[in-house]
Amino acid sequence: MTEPVHEYRVLASEEIYEGHVISLRRDTVAMPGGGDSVREVVHHPGAVAVVALDDQDRVVLLRQYRHPVGTHLWELPAGLRDEDGEPPLETAKRELAEEALLAAGSWSLLTTTYSTPGFCDEAVLVYLAEDLTDADRPEGFLVEHEEADMTVERVPLADAVQRIFDGDIRNAAAVIGLLAAAQHRAAGTRLRPVDAT
Repeated sequence: MTEPVHEYRVLASEEIYEGHVISLRRDTVAMPGGGDSVREVVHHPGAVAVVALDDQDRVVLLRQYRHPVGTHLWELPAGLRDEDGEPPLETAKRELAEEALLAAGSWSLLTTTYSTPGFCDEAVLVYLAEDLTDADRPEGFLVEHEEADMTVERVPLADAVQRIFDGDIRNAAAVIGLLAAAQHRAAGTRLRPVDAT
């Protein structure tokens, strides 16, 4: 006989901090067996990442400085879902144009992942973009801050996957996206509809 699933009800919630991108709250949550526990939750608007593969099976990688870890990381074109009402696929298309000056004729949803669900609600949708063509940057987009120092390269997908195992690619969305794309290429996995979340 299956036991009923405990309902983790929020008994109280307190906003602690609200920043430009994230906010932090303290939730008191009902625990199994009685009692409660306090959980600190970082709220994040979510993000998208794009595995952009060209007709030579090369993937677009960006090298960008990330201040929290104090170093440059190799990443996929990616960005925050911070435009009110913008569907995630449109965010992915915009980010690909802004960061890599590319558009894609074919889009698929590779995977959805929670970056750090132990304390943060950030969900990242990772797309596969194919049939790449050159594109202009979206009107009004300014290259500034870390993006002014960004490097863009095209790397064979197999080499990018090896760079994960070499420790050269450590960004979570890039690791997940590249491994998912390689598995999809190798096994012909079935992907969800592009508008799934």
